[in-house]
Amino acid sequence: MQTDNFLYTTLGRTGMEIHRVGFSATYRPGKKIIYKALDEGINYFFGYGIDTQMTAVMRDVLKNNREKYVLATGVYNLIVGYPDIRRTLEKRLRQFGTEYIDVFLFLGVTKEKDFPQAARDELYRLRDEGKVRAIGMSTHDRKFAGTLAREGALDVMMVRYNAAHRGAEEEIFPYLQQHNPGIISFTATRWRKLTRRPKKWSKDEVVPTPGMAYRFVLSNPHVHVCMMAPSNPAQFEMNMNEIRKGPLDEEEFTFMKSFGDAVYRRKRWFM
Repeated sequence: MQTDNFLYTTLGRTGMEIHRVGFSATYRPGKKIIYKALDEGINYFFGYGIDTQMTAVMRDVLKNNREKYVLATGVYNLIVGYPDIRRTLEKRLRQFGTEYIDVFLFLGVTKEKDFPQAARDELYRLRDEGKVRAIGMSTHDRKFAGTLAREGALDVMMVRYNAAHRGAEEEIFPYLQQHNPGIISFTATRWRKLTRRPKKWSKDEVVPTPGMAYRFVLSNPHVHVCMMAPSNPAQFEMNMNEIRKGPLDEEEFTFMKSFGDAVYRRKRWFM
């Protein structure tokens, strides 16, 4: 695989041309690093609206060449009650200073009943009105995601996939071909567990770098975007230096699966 093809693709059926590294400012890396990500060619940005560093930069860059950037945000599934999807979208439009959102997600779906047909219908209406270009959900429920992939119900899906949690390879990825939804992955490092030595892992054996964890995800062609949320400039630079190496070779891939299995065996509660 060419490095250029490794780093750039089309976000499924949305037709949006994207850098395969997505950027989140959840851990407040500083506005300079968000601009650095832009210089790197990254153009897929996810923001909640409360991460003020991201909103400030996006309000700046979206003034010009709006079509160059893919802005993703969403509405959160509430533990109690039901979110006002339209009201949240209108708020996000104001926060980011834009007339439309590229990818609007129903976030935090833990089970099928969290994302009823009424919510999907409201997302469809917003897409039909042109307020959003693509609609989807984020979820840990792989079987539900697989069902929606088979049905072609969503333009994009944001799902967990990493070296320790590879269930998407059986429960989601086989059902993508017909409707080609965009796939965005999160928790590439499994909250850094994939970069720390698990119990019973030999002290003579190496431990993956965060960059290797990202390369594992990006080496899977079914994943269009792998999210990154650095907390400082050094993390971002280190990750990108490794990602530029391209896909894992066979030996690296075997190693990451073995390490991922060791991490998975040590799991405690995890969503």
